[in-house]
Amino acid sequence: MTDIIPVVLCGGSGTRLWPRSRKHKPKPFLPLVGDTTMFAATVLRCAPKDGFGHPVIVTGTAHLDHVEAQLPDRANTRILVEPVGRNTAAAIALAALLLPRDAIMLVCPSDHHIGDCDAFRSAAREAAGLADKGWLVSFGIAPTAPETGFGYLKQGDPIPGSSGRKVERFVEKPDLARAMEFLASGEYAWNGGIFAFKVGTFLDELAKHRPDILEAVRASVNKGRTDGLRFHPDADLFTQVPSQSVDYAVMELTEHAAMVPATMAWSDIGNWQALHEAQEIDEAGNATFGRVELLDSRNVLVMSDGPRVSVVGVSNLIVVVDGDEVLVCSPEGAQAVGKLTGAANQ
Repeated sequence: MTDIIPVVLCGGSGTRLWPRSRKHKPKPFLPLVGDTTMFAATVLRCAPKDGFGHPVIVTGTAHLDHVEAQLPDRANTRILVEPVGRNTAAAIALAALLLPRDAIMLVCPSDHHIGDCDAFRSAAREAAGLADKGWLVSFGIAPTAPETGFGYLKQGDPIPGSSGRKVERFVEKPDLARAMEFLASGEYAWNGGIFAFKVGTFLDELAKHRPDILEAVRASVNKGRTDGLRFHPDADLFTQVPSQSVDYAVMELTEHAAMVPATMAWSDIGNWQALHEAQEIDEAGNATFGRVELLDSRNVLVMSDGPRVSVVGVSNLIVVVDGDEVLVCSPEGAQAVGKLTGAANQ
C-alpha cells in the first residue's frame, strides 16, 4: 500500500468561538490547545516519518496567507485554492481529481483536537487498509456523552481481518433522549468527519450518486491553473458546483461505507465549553489563560489577552476577553455564541 496522503480541509469561520475566532483569523489558525495552532497540529500529526505522504491542503482565498505562514513544510505541500466554498463533497473531489487513482487519501478537518496522536495514527493505518480494499471509511469516535451536536454512525457487521465494521446507517444530530439511547446501547459512534478513501473508489461513488458535483468540479480543474505548488480551479466554473457535504453526497448512499473505532481524546472544539473540556484543568475544574485571578470558583474557563480578570464565588462560567470584546456565558449557552451580532459581523 502506498503512503497515506493527508487531505486537510481548511475553511469555516468558527463563529461559536467568538471573540477569539474572527473571520479574518478563524479557529484553525489559533493556538487554542497548547502552543500549536489547530491547523499546524493537524498537519504535524500526519508526518512522513509515520507513513504519511506530503499533505494536500484545500482552502479558500481568504485563508491562503494563514495556511502558507503556518505550514510546517511549505516546500512539499500542495495547496488547492477554492475561489468560493462549495462544501466538503466538492473540496474532496477537487483533491481527488489531482491525485493518482490508486492513492489513499485521509481527509481531515483542520480544526479538531486529538489528544492521543498514536491512537489517531493507528486508526488511520487501519482505515487506509480498508480503503485499499474498496471501503469508504469513517472514523467512529467512541462517544463519552449523549452529545446532540454530532452525527452518529450505527455500527453494523464486523469486517473480517480488521477492527472495522460496516456502517449500518448514518444518523443526523439527535435530540437528547435519542442521544442517551445511543450512548446506552453501545452500538453507535460519533461521526468525527475524518475519512479514508482510495481516490478511484471515491470518484466512482461520487460519479454514481452525484455526477453533477463531480463533473462540475472536473470542468473547473480542467480549466484551472498552477502557480508553483498552488492550484487554482477555474473560478467561474467552480462557483457553479452544487454545494453538499460528503456525508449526504456519498457516505449515506454508498453500499461500501465502513468505520474504524477511534478512541483518541478527540474534540471538534465546536464551542467554548468543548474547548474548556480539552484543556488541562486544576482540581476545581478551572482553566485560565492570561492575567486571571480566581477565588472560590469551580468549573470556570477564563481567557484574557490583556486586561486582568478577577472571578469570585462562581461556578460553571466562561469569560473571554479579546481586544475590546468581552464574552461571558454559561456552558449551556456556549452553543449559541455564534448567533451573537458581534460574532456574525466579525
